Amino acid sequence: MSENFNFDKIYRARRQKVYSYMKEKHIGASVFIDSEDCRDKAVRYLTGHPSDALVILTAEGKSFLVPWDINLAEEKAHADTIIPSAKFNRSNMEAIKEILKSSDMSFSKKVELPPSTSYINFEKYKSELKDYSLFCSESSTHKAVLEMRSVKDDYEIWCTKKACSITDEMTGIIVENIKTGLFKKESDVALFVEKYLREKGAEGTSFDTLCAGPDRSWAIHAFPGYTNADWGTKGLSILDYGISWEGYASDCTITIARDVNKEQKKLLELVQTAADQCLELYKPGLDICQASLKADQIFAEADMKMPHSLGHGTGLDIHEEPFIRVKTEAKFQAGNIVTLEPGLYVQGLGGCRLENDILITEQGNEVLTNSKIYYL
Repeated sequence: MSENFNFDKIYRARRQKVYSYMKEKHIGASVFIDSEDCRDKAVRYLTGHPSDALVILTAEGKSFLVPWDINLAEEKAHADTIIPSAKFNRSNMEAIKEILKSSDMSFSKKVELPPSTSYINFEKYKSELKDYSLFCSESSTHKAVLEMRSVKDDYEIWCTKKACSITDEMTGIIVENIKTGLFKKESDVALFVEKYLREKGAEGTSFDTLCAGPDRSWAIHAFPGYTNADWGTKGLSILDYGISWEGYASDCTITIARDVNKEQKKLLELVQTAADQCLELYKPGLDICQASLKADQIFAEADMKMPHSLGHGTGLDIHEEPFIRVKTEAKFQAGNIVTLEPGLYVQGLGGCRLENDILITEQGNEVLTNSKIYYL
């Protein structure tokens, strides 16, 4: 159970890695902001606070959390000092100014703002914080935190497995209800997902559910995500969905194939072949690009091309490092949780995608979801 985890220890360990990085780069303080203007899950990663907050980490090893909702922070957050934003008139500028003033900045006056900071706001910060050397960079502390997040700790793996297990439960129910005729429409499926995950205690869907019947499955990401159109009827139907458990995402896609013709069956067989063969390349130390190249090769031999990448990392964000694509020099690492999602889409025939969540382990990999191509 999640109650068995020492959360204070977990978040301190994560922040300690950031402090070490900051000292190496001679950064005195790093600012992280999660707001309506720009969501940054680093705030949750570093403190456990779900959303709408400011975090300042200083090289002296101190963490400051300034939440919009102090009641939520007192329930969920882990930081050395928690100060409600109301104390600073709900102004990030005021909060940063006062916290820096009260901190020991003798190590370095260099202060890193989020890379999402607009030029106008950066100039405002400069005018108000003249005693500090402010900078924004795509490849500094914020990037380092993204890289840290790509390798999951035990708690993150536990949360993801919980999300995946509930997703698998739903998949089984959905397929059975299609077989019996209880679910007939895209909306039947999508609204069931929303209700069931809440009953199970999940936070919500990890992204907007994509449920596309035979007339719409040719779209890579159908728009709108679901309608009242038929689903699971003759042809190819796709369901791309996932849930969030304590912030951590599952992401899977099943294809329902009913009374398919020869051309549709070819799509299905190619996607299944790619999923089977590429899984063998999801192993620690292997170049990520090898898996993508293998998928491209399988489809190219059939004069077809996959119009999206083979996969991506999941976590607090639905799309995280590492990204499974041809143009990358990254290698799989134990602790990565990534999707494997080959797919093909042809207007007039429909689409097929098979997506599972994969944990890279020291020995190889562990498939966390049980998505399939279902022939009905």
